Amino acid sequence: MNEGAEPRSRTITWEDPADAAAIAQSLPGLEFLHRLTSGLIPGPPVAELLGLRGTYVMPGRVVFEYEPREEHYGSLGAVHGGIVTAALDIAMSSAAQTMLEAGVGFAIVEHRTSFVRPVTLAAGVLRAEGIVIHSGSRMTTSEAKLVDRAGVLYANASSTSLVLVDEQKTQLAA
Repeated sequence: MNEGAEPRSRTITWEDPADAAAIAQSLPGLEFLHRLTSGLIPGPPVAELLGLRGTYVMPGRVVFEYEPREEHYGSLGAVHGGIVTAALDIAMSSAAQTMLEAGVGFAIVEHRTSFVRPVTLAAGVLRAEGIVIHSGSRMTTSEAKLVDRAGVLYANASSTSLVLVDEQKTQLAA
């Protein structure tokens, strides 16, 4: 511990996430994500917290930029695995969302992450790339990888989601 070192802090700001959620329900997922990445719709608070920025959206594929930050570190001197998992989860979920019609949602029922190497500040800006492997009427399977500018893999993940139409969403919430 550096004696006399000043404590560090970060302040984040965000807009009411309920506003963006209402817009998401009224638009097909692909159009919603295009508007989100272009800044026409405010991003979710978690993206601001993690420092994720959408850079590419097409049907079944998305790319986010993620730059590791010191406040993401765990006690072992690298970015905490939960932060890496969250970045991959957002990429997979967003890829799945691109395949949805307006008013249709999803719930993740399974998620698996594999860590290949530690993420540190030295890695620089990384890409969280999400793709849809299967998009059905009831289930969607997605994968994501976290890579550096040279394509070196840091972590990868897969998830399965249940597609929810309006009547299923209320049952799931009950």
